[in-house]
Amino acid sequence: MRKYELMYILSANLDDAARAAEIEKLHGILTSSNVTIREVKEWGLREFASPMKKQTKGYYVIVKLTSEPNGLAEFERLARLNNNVIRYLVTVDQD
Repeated sequence: MRKYELMYILSANLDDAARAAEIEKLHGILTSSNVTIREVKEWGLREFASPMKKQTKGYYVIVKLTSEPNGLAEFERLARLNNNVIRYLVTVDQD
């Protein structure tokens, strides 16, 4: 098992309830793929340096997790299809 850090940006157009439901859904995808979530930090609404997908703001979420190397494939597939996820990035955690 390796440690990873996942950052994703949700659309700023979501209200608080919809955003919480979207975060819960995305974390459910992770846990159903045998990924262990170690820590979640919500950075909140931030402005972009340049527009992404015709938006100028996004809601940032940082997730530290432990997974097998192929355990994030389903999350990546579904995040690409989800219109509420503007961007995501997975990196190997150095902790």
